[in-house]
Amino acid sequence: MNYKMVFQLLGGLGLFVYGMKIMGDGLQKAAGEKLKRILEILTSNRILAVLVGAGVTAIIQSSSATTVMTVGFVNAGLMNLFQAAGVIMGANIGTTITAQLIAFKLSDIAPLILAIGAGVVLFSKKKRTKDIGHIVLGFGILFVGMDIMKDAMHPLREMESFKNLILTLGKHPLLGVLVGMGMTATVQSSSATIGILMALAGTNVLTLNVALPILFGDNMGTCVTALLASIGTTKNAKRASLIHLTFNTIGTLLFMAAFNIVLKVVPMLGGDIQRQIANTHTIFNITNVLIQVPFIPLIVKFVNKLAPGEDENLNVHSLEYLDKRLLETPSIASGQLVKEIVRMGKLSSQNLTNSMNAFFTDDEKLMGSVLEQEKLINFLQREITDYMVSLANTDLSEQQSELVSSLFHVVNDIERIGDHAKNIIELAELKANDSVVFSKKALSDTKNMSEAASHAVNCVIKALENFDFKMAEEVIETEGKIDAMEKQFRKEHFARLNKRECNTAGSAIFIDLVTNLERIGDHSNNIALMVLDRK
Repeated sequence: MNYKMVFQLLGGLGLFVYGMKIMGDGLQKAAGEKLKRILEILTSNRILAVLVGAGVTAIIQSSSATTVMTVGFVNAGLMNLFQAAGVIMGANIGTTITAQLIAFKLSDIAPLILAIGAGVVLFSKKKRTKDIGHIVLGFGILFVGMDIMKDAMHPLREMESFKNLILTLGKHPLLGVLVGMGMTATVQSSSATIGILMALAGTNVLTLNVALPILFGDNMGTCVTALLASIGTTKNAKRASLIHLTFNTIGTLLFMAAFNIVLKVVPMLGGDIQRQIANTHTIFNITNVLIQVPFIPLIVKFVNKLAPGEDENLNVHSLEYLDKRLLETPSIASGQLVKEIVRMGKLSSQNLTNSMNAFFTDDEKLMGSVLEQEKLINFLQREITDYMVSLANTDLSEQQSELVSSLFHVVNDIERIGDHAKNIIELAELKANDSVVFSKKALSDTKNMSEAASHAVNCVIKALENFDFKMAEEVIETEGKIDAMEKQFRKEHFARLNKRECNTAGSAIFIDLVTNLERIGDHSNNIALMVLDRK
């Protein structure tokens, strides 16, 4: 094999993979929020989980990415193993679309497709049109890469060493399975290695009995990506990657056992060898799903035995909805980001309620719990901000990019609400230690204002969670009332102080308390305005 052939093959493969990525990214951006909703409707229904897996993979054009994402969901505790098994099985069906597209042999018009895609991307003004242009451009690049690979492999027909290798693989199908596994484990993409296989078949140097074992091995080799992704994750995430390996291993064993039947049935469906490889790929995955879906509970039981035990020393301070693996699909990661921020908001809201209760009751235990939860809120602020920086550097759509930018400010506002709750605890400790007694009017005023502040925070978190514009408008109205209360209560307080109806020790605490509550209203107002900006 000369250097020119190797360089040409690598260049063709590079274009093929790059084209597939551009097409997948374009599809993902065009799908946008729909992709997020597809995963949100996921239930324990295994058939629905299979359909979701197939749909998502058809959009992002990578079963490995879907499986890695599924490992991330399981690691974040958002998906159980039964759901994960269905999604992984569906992902294997979704990935067969790439092979079917290749089999159409559009390489003659690929330059025209590429030119149209490039024209749309370069000259269109609308973001949506550009996304469609990227889909067409990626499609064209994919076929140009395929054609280059095919041309690179033409000289192999004349090489004696290659002819001998084909004869050996024909006699030992299991060796073909190992070759397919090795290729995909190296390239980290079954679509890419199936593309190489189909390009090679297009030069008429491969027969079906040699190509199919390599194809089955490709399906097993793709499990390596998920297995690598599960390193350093929870036990359940490791089990999810093992489900992927188990599913493809069982499928390969079944099809190798029925190899002679497969060799007779596939040519009956018609088409040249490239179409036959694509059809086998589709049949392999659909048949495996149909056979194995009823046995998902047994597969889950099996992987539980392979990876026994529970996770030890779990850190209480951890992210629940975010996982680095979800960055593969920015539209889903941005949805999960909102959920994590809402969780942080609920913790801050809870801290505000507990801090006011501690202030009125002098409950030391409650004071301690607020300070402890404040550490978790600070941890979440750091981790979520780091995650947003990573997410902002991915290929986001214009809408998602604007959302992430807005959420940077929201996280800071929520963290400041937590800080003000901590300030209230410090005032509560001061009040308890100095045995400060508030007048009835002062107690009544602070209770009214704290209820209004708590209402604003609770409402704004609900508004953020559901992008509820009506609720956001209610927060802005409440914040106006809090501002009016602060001015009125300060004025009345100084009047009481002049009449010596309250002491100076309690005066400083009262002023600091209403100031903190007023600022909590301001931060709630900021978040509400961000929600309304999304309108």
